[in-house]
Amino acid sequence: MHERAGQRALPEDLIDIDDLIGAFYRNVPNVEDPTQRVAFGTSGHRGSSYKSSFNETHILAITQAICEYRAQQGYTGPLFIGRDTHALSEPAEQVALDVLAANGVRVLADAENSWVPTPALSRAIVAYNANPQHTDQADGIVVTPSHNPPQDGGFKYNPPHGGPADTDATKWIEQRANDIIAAGMGDVKRINSDGHIGRYDFRGNYVRDLASIIDFEAIQRAGVRIGADPLGGSSVKYWQAIADEYGIDLTVVNPEVDARWPFMTLDWDGKIRMDPSSPSAMASVLEHRDDYDVLTGNDADADRHGIVTPHAGLMNPNHYLAVCIHYLAGNRPQWSKDAGIGKTLVSSSMIDRVVADLGRNLVEVPVGFKWFVPGLSDGTVVFGGEESAGASFLQFDGSTWTTDKDGIILALLAAEIIAVTGKSPSHYYQDLVAKFGDPAYQRVDAPATPDQKAVLKALSGEQITATELAGEPIIAKLSEAPGNGAAIGGVKVVTENAWFAARPSGTEDVYKIYAESFKGTEHLREVQEAAKAIVADALGQ
Repeated sequence: MHERAGQRALPEDLIDIDDLIGAFYRNVPNVEDPTQRVAFGTSGHRGSSYKSSFNETHILAITQAICEYRAQQGYTGPLFIGRDTHALSEPAEQVALDVLAANGVRVLADAENSWVPTPALSRAIVAYNANPQHTDQADGIVVTPSHNPPQDGGFKYNPPHGGPADTDATKWIEQRANDIIAAGMGDVKRINSDGHIGRYDFRGNYVRDLASIIDFEAIQRAGVRIGADPLGGSSVKYWQAIADEYGIDLTVVNPEVDARWPFMTLDWDGKIRMDPSSPSAMASVLEHRDDYDVLTGNDADADRHGIVTPHAGLMNPNHYLAVCIHYLAGNRPQWSKDAGIGKTLVSSSMIDRVVADLGRNLVEVPVGFKWFVPGLSDGTVVFGGEESAGASFLQFDGSTWTTDKDGIILALLAAEIIAVTGKSPSHYYQDLVAKFGDPAYQRVDAPATPDQKAVLKALSGEQITATELAGEPIIAKLSEAPGNGAAIGGVKVVTENAWFAARPSGTEDVYKIYAESFKGTEHLREVQEAAKAIVADALGQ
């Protein structure tokens, strides 16, 4: 933990926006350097112009590749595009618009040339493609590095299903973009996009549609006092619009937008990071915990949520996911009883116990929200959530809302829970603890060389020779997710009351150990130490 974690940013912590944007245009990446190549992770391409990993060259090439990909796939509908409040997002969006226009793509950008949350863009794609009058298919681009520090930029493609593109699509786009850069950019088409771009009311349409998924009448009747902190992100105008549209007692706690994020408190490592699930990053928000019945936070593109109650402060994301699942299962009567509940395999097994008690099917998938897209699209999954405070669920009638994470509806759901049950989400979770037990959960990192990371990523559960974990018999050794059979890029080892999962980091020489125990924090430490020994043995250390 950094010595200034949780303390307000100082002038020396802030970026120089003009210099950062200058580097976006000035620096030219070297595709022979792996750190400067186009690389799509679980949420698109991310980097910083200072490191020549997010620059004009990247955006030109990626956008051209997307144009060629969508033409290859036969997508002829509009391409929705939106950006968040990061400094590099606006210049990146403008570059993308020029390439899209030159390729003859019909583009719909924000009607007010303002910020667009990821869920609003996903919702626009889903709604367009669900309209029987539309015979073509829309897709989209979100310009955002999510909760990353202010110096970062991000660029994400969402195909017609409305959620994050799958690996087949991102690998093709990634490879084509790198080939374009390596060949000298001659294949890029570009014109001045002025006069070529259509407009779409993202905010108005999203806010009006919220009535199909959140019980605002209950919230209004109960007089729930809501404080919403956008953390300087793209949801800032959305929250005021929601308050006005539905007449609820909602206050935008901090309406300030500044791409330097001077109002943030530093995260655990001393960096400015808009992570609403981090107690350090949310320290300034927590100062208002007693002023509202529920206080919420969102990251820069509003696909993540943070829930603060007077009783408990900032809730652990795993705890809140369990509450949401239990509440929704009892308060959405039109949802199919046969549909499953989705979770990532590193989310709390409290969810497993809740879902089993509900008599529903648990759909456990690898890390990454893209794995929930098929189920949320066809209604076979009513809720999908991941441990890093991202989730979405279906509308009242069981139809698709978004296929990307939506931090806004998860925040509003907390107010609905209070209105309907009379309990705060944290008190609701205590009821679950009384019934199912009180798990201790933590993620830690352990060192690993690139070669060891490669071995871990390809490791099979059958290669693990251990028969017990921290004194309990091992009942499962997984290298594929039970919910869909997809490779998890590591292993998960399970006992009756505990589990751990080990996955290599994509950016650092470490591997991540997620672990949980229903036998307390001391047993969790034993699980973590045993996990390191089991992984070391499997890696031949």
